[in-house]
Amino acid sequence: MRSRTPMITPDLESGVKVWHLVKNHEHGDQKEGDRGSKMVSEIYLTRLLATKGTLQKFVDDLFETIFSTAHRGSALPLAIKYMFDFLDEQADKHSIHDPHVRHTWKSNCLPLRFWVNVIKNPQFVFDIHKSSITDACLSVVAQTFMDSCSTSEHRLGKDSPSNKLLYAKDIPSYKSWVERYYSDINKMPAISDQDMNAYLAEQSRMHMNEFNTMSSLSEIYSYVGKYTEEVCNTVAYTTIVHSVTKTLYDRSLILLLILMEKLD
Repeated sequence: MRSRTPMITPDLESGVKVWHLVKNHEHGDQKEGDRGSKMVSEIYLTRLLATKGTLQKFVDDLFETIFSTAHRGSALPLAIKYMFDFLDEQADKHSIHDPHVRHTWKSNCLPLRFWVNVIKNPQFVFDIHKSSITDACLSVVAQTFMDSCSTSEHRLGKDSPSNKLLYAKDIPSYKSWVERYYSDINKMPAISDQDMNAYLAEQSRMHMNEFNTMSSLSEIYSYVGKYTEEVCNTVAYTTIVHSVTKTLYDRSLILLLILMEKLD
């Protein structure tokens, strides 16, 4: 392959020839360099498409399970319905009738806050090692997930990154799933405060033996012991309390730290 930019750039002063695996764009024709970079991208494009085709069913199943009230293997948690109704009530209370605002609120509080983190960091849930290659692949899926929750239109061109182009044709379908998900939840019967309290109490009872309370308290103690001064200062400046109450709080905290140190 001929090129106006030499692959070997001689150093005239030392007589040493420097070899490059990629062309030096600084001294060559910029357009020629751009063409070379695009050729490298095109080589990997077929691999990207093949990998996407292999994983497509799993990505579709994941998105459908998350954004569905029926095809999820279990009933929709009452907390999701309760939280979404609360957001709708707040929108009505403040005369916010723009559906995009309500859509954004719901996306920010559940899919983008919880699910994106789980998709991007499966090691938070499973005892697995996440390699750099896996991390890169999951980042593409997570970005697609975020784009699916967005209400804005994504305009893509020839210079758009390949990870954006990979799922460009699928995102409109995913967006419709998100909208259907929010609509289906809105049509479900409302959850009363009593039902919600009963649900939370039942969840606490079911999982009461799965958490070590003393271990959690020990972690809190370690944190407070490390940042005792900062915690006291924060309470002093951010909490509006009576001076006597604050004094008792400071003394109680100090006595607690002394007691824990003796136990150690």
